[in-house]
Amino acid sequence: MPNSTPSPPDSSTWMAALADFLMDEPEVESIRLNPDSKRVEMATLGSVDGELLQAKLTEVLRAVDAKWLKQNGKVPPHTSMLEVQQKDGAFVIEKPSCPTAPKFWKWRDFAWPEPDEMEQASDNEWRTLAMQAGICAVALMAGYIIERFFAAPAWLPKSLFAISLISGGWDAAKDAWENLRERRLDVHFLMLAVASGAVAIGAWEEGALLLFLFSTSGALEHFVMFRTHREINALTKAAPKFAHVLLPDGNTEDRGVQALRVGDVIVVKPDELFAVDGTVISGSTAADESTLTGEAVPIAKETGAPVYGGTLNQWGVVQVRVDRPATQSALAKIITLIQTAQHLRAPSQRFTDRFGTRYTVFTLGVVAAMFFVWWLGFGIPPLENTAASNSSFYRAMTLLVVMSPCALVLSIPSAILAAIAWGARRGVLFRGGAAIEKLAEVDVIAMDKTGTLTEGELKVTKIESFPAGREQDVLRIAVSLEANSNHPIARAITHFGEGQGIVAEKLAEFQSIAGQGLRGRTEGGLSYVGRRELVKDSALGEVLAGVPDAPLGFSEVWVLHEQIVGRVLLKDEIRAGSGAVLEQLAAEGVRTIMLTGDRRAAAIEVGEKLGIAEVRAGLHPEDKVAAIRELTQAGHKVAMIGDGVNDAPSLAAAYVSVAMGARGSDAALEQSDVVLMQDRIEKLLSARRISHSARRIIQQNLIISLGSVIVMAVASLFGIVPLTLGVLTHEGSTVVVCLNSLRLLFEKE
Repeated sequence: MPNSTPSPPDSSTWMAALADFLMDEPEVESIRLNPDSKRVEMATLGSVDGELLQAKLTEVLRAVDAKWLKQNGKVPPHTSMLEVQQKDGAFVIEKPSCPTAPKFWKWRDFAWPEPDEMEQASDNEWRTLAMQAGICAVALMAGYIIERFFAAPAWLPKSLFAISLISGGWDAAKDAWENLRERRLDVHFLMLAVASGAVAIGAWEEGALLLFLFSTSGALEHFVMFRTHREINALTKAAPKFAHVLLPDGNTEDRGVQALRVGDVIVVKPDELFAVDGTVISGSTAADESTLTGEAVPIAKETGAPVYGGTLNQWGVVQVRVDRPATQSALAKIITLIQTAQHLRAPSQRFTDRFGTRYTVFTLGVVAAMFFVWWLGFGIPPLENTAASNSSFYRAMTLLVVMSPCALVLSIPSAILAAIAWGARRGVLFRGGAAIEKLAEVDVIAMDKTGTLTEGELKVTKIESFPAGREQDVLRIAVSLEANSNHPIARAITHFGEGQGIVAEKLAEFQSIAGQGLRGRTEGGLSYVGRRELVKDSALGEVLAGVPDAPLGFSEVWVLHEQIVGRVLLKDEIRAGSGAVLEQLAAEGVRTIMLTGDRRAAAIEVGEKLGIAEVRAGLHPEDKVAAIRELTQAGHKVAMIGDGVNDAPSLAAAYVSVAMGARGSDAALEQSDVVLMQDRIEKLLSARRISHSARRIIQQNLIISLGSVIVMAVASLFGIVPLTLGVLTHEGSTVVVCLNSLRLLFEKE
């Protein structure tokens, strides 16, 4: 069958995205895109944050297809006030300006951010940073051991400390240099200044330790970024690429999903993904929509029923009318929501970061000023120590050491590392310090139902036969037929049968009946397994008169044989620990909300059993995100707990995101701040407990570190602190802070 070339995205889509970007960024005057060389240039006016602008532009350019720009070769129509033209194969988009304005523009060059290249770049970056941190650690440990336990020449440990300092500070130096070119000071410069000051007064190992911790945290942050890029890219790759389009002559043709138009009719076969959102116009089947709604039970799809892109067709052959293009499918929306929701969640701002630039300038200014005051004002020699007094430089270095916030900088990461280690030993994985700091602040916890509050898997709860007494025969027939199906209900029945010692019989015949169930012939005769209609439409239909429908929240599978009629009841059971967790959260004053894509009746039943304060059911991924935003805008700090791909956007939008680790989807795990590795919701209480303890330890550390800095700095201004006392106080406060943080390792669960 012929394949067609995927069509380009609507030109207005990327034009609108770039136009919005230009209008939202007052410093950006023009963008030049060259599809041939895959380069992007951006003209700016005045002082800008280049790294931030690049990050924003990268997100915008995800919507722009370089291949299409190259093939299309013409300027798309536009209605904005921007000037759009094509020059030398490049598309140029500019804001209106006076003729002389371009002379003052500064052009910045970026590589085209294609998904695979972004993933590879992130991978390379975190690995490089991790290698630098590793070299820093090895050289630091070697230098310390040689200096303390071996009679080696003085230059040897110092050489090792120098290697450690260079390796640990290399990336910070590059970032600090870029910021200095933009006339900005940040925490990178502060760390380098503190490390240099430590070296100047002989505390080489402390400076190296500081840069090791700093470089390690940077490597971890870039690792999380790489995993996020990889997961988003994996979702894109997993999306359907082709569809079987029904032609007027009755034949089918494979086309790329981007070439599908609203109104086209596609044929979807069993075990294939629905390529786009549409409506069934012929045939019947069941769709596994767990990637969107999280619901474990497949949804029946008859003529007129909606289907969603990225969901799985279970068994029937159906014809589907395309209702929306591929770029607006359910799966495409999930990918877009993940990308945009990440920007709604501001990164945790450390106390040291917030005052970093000001404190750096203040410290350096005070040290420099006091050097001249001591030298020119009090006549103290600038560089030479005398019997009567130390030099002005000596005093300035002492002041720099005592004002250096090493203990302050270590006060937070030391507690964070201890809390992470505590959690790791107990099945709670914190994906960084932000989660530990913020989890204790949460006052609302939103939870998915399926897979979070419930087990997420259907389990057989009861076997019934009519008349009673032949339950084992009912189960044996069900297992024999369902063993030939890959339906989730079939897997649950066969798994239960194996546990009961049931052996599936060999089938002489087997057939899948569209929309009804299964038909098979064993040595015992002809049997059917499937929906209630199988019995209703048979000669044994009167059996149903005395049998009620399946209870709320249950699924039923009927078994029909020449001499046997029965049914198997299945249910997604509530997790054993869910009730106790919700009771404890209520006692702590935390409001709980269920956000689920499941049917409202089933959700309310679970909510009432567990005592959840509020239940919102029948939600799509975008509805969950809207609910998180609504709560956030109302002033709440919301934690979201989920396990499926459909939960990933709301996890990304939450103040703190928590994923169930054992069964959680990759998308949910990659968007989470906290992972409950043992798939036990009770571990949420453990995570909150260590979060509260870590916040208390951090506050104590800040008081200790800031107090020592203030007291010693004031004393140093009067020249009454010798260098030895300054170093001991500086080192001592650092040790006290670290020991205080280590107390977290002994917290009880």
